[in-house]
Formats: sequence, C-alpha cells, structure tokens
Amino acid sequence: MGNFDGQLCQRPFDLFRSQAVIKPLVDALFSYVKQHQVAIIYSIAETAKANDLKPYEYFEYLLREIPKHMEDTDLSFLEKLFPWSEDLPVNIRKIKTTNKRS
Repeated sequence: MGNFDGQLCQRPFDLFRSQAVIKPLVDALFSYVKQHQVAIIYSIAETAKANDLKPYEYFEYLLREIPKHMEDTDLSFLEKLFPWSEDLPVNIRKIKTTNKRS
C-alpha cells in the first residue's frame, strides 16, 4: 500500500497560501456585487429626482411599502410605487415653487 499515514496529501496545508489564492477572487466578486447594488440605488435616486420626488423620503416609502407585499404573487402593486405614479403620497413630492419676477 505504500507509505500512506492517513494524510490526504504529502504537503502540509498552508492557510496563508490558500487565502492568497482565493482572496482576489472573492474581493472581485464582492466588488462587482457592491458596484451593481450602488448602481441600482443611484438609478432609483436619480429617477426619483427626475420625477420631482425627494429621494430620501421616496426610499423610506419604498422600504415601508415593499415588505407589506412580500407574500404577494400579483406584482401589480409595483405600479403604485413607480416614481411617476400619481398614487404616491404628497409628502415625498418636492414642493413646486414658481419664480415670480417683479
């Protein structure tokens, strides 16, 4: 049977070497995921601003309303959450001011 002493390999396990190989891959994956998440959040904020909404209040509203529908199979409720929806509460809309020149 040879010189088998119960070890799976001849070389001792080197945790540092294993981490050195895996860490760049993990970092790249998490970096990509974070960038993707940031892009989504930025896109929502800019769309809210483009529709005359207060971004912070809009996010608050979304974070309060979406969990209420977690068990829903009908996703039509999302239409009421879009930034251009007329069903959004008044308090998340920017107050439109008119510039009067004298």
